Amino acid sequence: MSETISYPHVCRMLLAAVEQIRANHEQLSRLDAAVGDGDHGTTILRAMEAVAKAIADTPGSDLKALLAKIAWDVMDCDGGSTGPLLGSLFMGMSDGAADLTELDCVALVAMFESGITKLARQSRAVVGDKTMMDAFLPALAALHAAAPAGNIRAALEQAAAAAAAGAAATTQFRAKFGRARNLGERVIGHVDPGAVSVSLLFKGFCQAL
Repeated sequence: MSETISYPHVCRMLLAAVEQIRANHEQLSRLDAAVGDGDHGTTILRAMEAVAKAIADTPGSDLKALLAKIAWDVMDCDGGSTGPLLGSLFMGMSDGAADLTELDCVALVAMFESGITKLARQSRAVVGDKTMMDAFLPALAALHAAAPAGNIRAALEQAAAAAAAGAAATTQFRAKFGRARNLGERVIGHVDPGAVSVSLLFKGFCQAL
């Protein structure tokens, strides 16, 4: 594929991520039932449907404006803590997109870094806390490692693999946030549904290209 991507490619990436959540939201809620309220699939689906609607309502080529609209729409939806967290991700990505109309691999990684950094400040979680950051932070590290080669598809494939591995590793951890932290050792052996969701998002990003 081309060494750069533009507005339509990013829209396809986001919509493919939406499809991943649509296809797996029931499983995500089942995973959440073991460690939380059992509603994560429902709440992240609501947030991602807001992403799809924002894309449909925002024709054009202004990537920064699109990501900002997505951020506000996701934060406004009834998505529990998922809405504000993903909203901060997209707002950071909007900041990282600057005024670019095309993104090479380095610029794409910078956009993701801006989003994940803003999300990390909102979340305050780190790897090992059994949250979505267990997938986001390894994905970001993989993107950084892949960026110099300049191959966007390969970078996203490596990020998706890192996110999936990070999600799988959450079976080893006790939870530091949310309802799951009250369950102590009982959450060990169960994956974190938020981290699994992130791995699905990156799977969609990758498949779209």
